Amino acid sequence: MSDFILPDIGEGIVECELVKWLVGEGDTIAEDQPVVEVMTDKALVEITAPEAGRVTRLYYQQQENARVHSPLFAYTPLDRADAAEAGDAATPDDAEHENGHAAAVADSPTANEPARQDEAGAEMTRDSAPKPGAGPHGRIPASPAVRRLVRELGVSLSAIPGSGKHGRVLKEDVLAYEKRGAGEPSAASPRHAPETGTDTARVEPIRGMRAVMAKRMVEAATTIPHFSYGDEVDVTELLALRERLKAQAEAAGTRLTLMPLVMKALALALKAHPILNSRVDDAVSEIHYQPHCNIGMAVDSRVGLLVPNVKRVEQLSLLDVAREVARLTEAAREGRVSQADLADGTISISNIGALGGTYATPIINPPEVAIVALGRTQWLPRFDEAGQVVSRAIMTITWSGDHRIIDGGTIARFCNQWKGYLEDPQAMLLEMH
Repeated sequence: MSDFILPDIGEGIVECELVKWLVGEGDTIAEDQPVVEVMTDKALVEITAPEAGRVTRLYYQQQENARVHSPLFAYTPLDRADAAEAGDAATPDDAEHENGHAAAVADSPTANEPARQDEAGAEMTRDSAPKPGAGPHGRIPASPAVRRLVRELGVSLSAIPGSGKHGRVLKEDVLAYEKRGAGEPSAASPRHAPETGTDTARVEPIRGMRAVMAKRMVEAATTIPHFSYGDEVDVTELLALRERLKAQAEAAGTRLTLMPLVMKALALALKAHPILNSRVDDAVSEIHYQPHCNIGMAVDSRVGLLVPNVKRVEQLSLLDVAREVARLTEAAREGRVSQADLADGTISISNIGALGGTYATPIINPPEVAIVALGRTQWLPRFDEAGQVVSRAIMTITWSGDHRIIDGGTIARFCNQWKGYLEDPQAMLLEMH
């Protein structure tokens, strides 16, 4: 019998919360098969099996904290014959990778195999109706195109019953779900109504990313004097440019949203106003100007608020930024962002407008010194140069700056330059790399 030792999963991390076991005692596991999900103070991390074997003991219960360099689970390694047999029982999930590991998919039961049981103990036979999230180890098998369609429709992939092999969610499943109304609860994903008829408050511990967010927001609110600055941006021309470039981006295999254009404009403005791309030391005696623009974007994920960042935006093409935005958004919504994608951010964007908000005052994400909230874009009446009323696309923006080093004049001048690029994107294109 061998013990699997929880490895280092990030600089300075000494323990993590065990979120979910993906296997049980007595289960046979294949090499690189996902075994457990753990939550660090930055992200949800998936731990995989080092080799084929049979799990003999789980040392921690779910919601317990596990120490780095301590045994996580015990297993008995399989010999070569058994390992080959175990490997035959799994097939790649269309080579779809998450966090660098391929998803192993168990073959469907045949008529000669016993029925399996799900976590609730209910039998799952060959003729069982498809269930959402029917992929192995809690995964939801779906192609990148299907995931993109789900995002565009604004529905939840986990709520859609998959009719494909191993519960794979197909395009037809998504369209059928949308047609019948995504708001209708299904037997597979019931809605839980608030408890009524009791005078006792329900107590829920603050864990995982909520605990991390609470800690960081208290730190930000108590150590950083916030200064807010708001304005409107006419993004009519920016929207028109995006429409012209959208087909070319799709031909290159990516979807062009406004976010990559906003990020490129931000990187250009930061080049002229580097203090907004800086950090302050703990003693508040030095300003550390960062060499690259690593622009974070707040994403409302299934594990809480995550802020992954696109590295070196000033050096990337618009297409490269778009690809990174798409990759990080999907990873964040699934709660599977890597430590590297969360580290070293220099400035952040909160796109509250994507949820319908018009105004918001964002909290700075330390050790950064500035963050902007983008409100929703509205078509509003405005006067043109001839004094005629015209319809223009107006987006509200609200900046929060660290008032220890950023004053009103600085953030106003910076915002005016950034706003200028957004309102006249052709001028921005002349300076983009």
